[in-house]
Amino acid sequence: MYKVDLHTHSVASPDGGISPEQYAKILESERLDYIAITDHDRIDFALGLQKALGDRIIVGQEITTSEGELIGLFLKSRITPNLSALETAHAIKDQGGLVYVPHPFEIVRKGIQIDSLQKITELVDIIEIHNGRAINNKHSLQAATWAKLNNKSGASSSDAHGYKGLGYSYSVLKEVPARGSLVSNLNMTALAHRRAPITTFLYPKLNRLGKKIGIKK
Repeated sequence: MYKVDLHTHSVASPDGGISPEQYAKILESERLDYIAITDHDRIDFALGLQKALGDRIIVGQEITTSEGELIGLFLKSRITPNLSALETAHAIKDQGGLVYVPHPFEIVRKGIQIDSLQKITELVDIIEIHNGRAINNKHSLQAATWAKLNNKSGASSSDAHGYKGLGYSYSVLKEVPARGSLVSNLNMTALAHRRAPITTFLYPKLNRLGKKIGIKK
């Protein structure tokens, strides 16, 4: 069995704080077996760490669209931000990536709303049913219902912006997560979702502040 987190933010994200050493540490500890690095609108950090740690790092990008955020997984090159959701989904597919919908229906965290999601239904591969930073499960239930009605795979991911947020929300797969098999494997997976320490919810704001005033962790 493989514990897989498909949504995390490194120090390369404006609000992220997970270092290369911390990614290596979480993998070595076997708290997670595979991790997607999905920094905001960039993939250079993820590409570099994949070269260092191998395929246990999945290259992703959390992409700003004009209708909310989408994630591309198994990317080879950066996706241009600020396109429409439909244009972004097509751009992900054009390079052989998977379209992953993070924190759907949320307002504060720029989740894709139902009208926009319906426009890209055929292109969606995975929708996030559990988000480790969600305050309540209202949107999780809505996402799970949408996934079932539209025959889409669901995932549980941490959306961790710091090391202590890792290892609480993830998907448990029977096979190694690969571009060609991840979606079907998620249909037969267990989703682990436990509340991370409350302090981890402060990571984005603290990371932004620390970078603004030059604090190094």
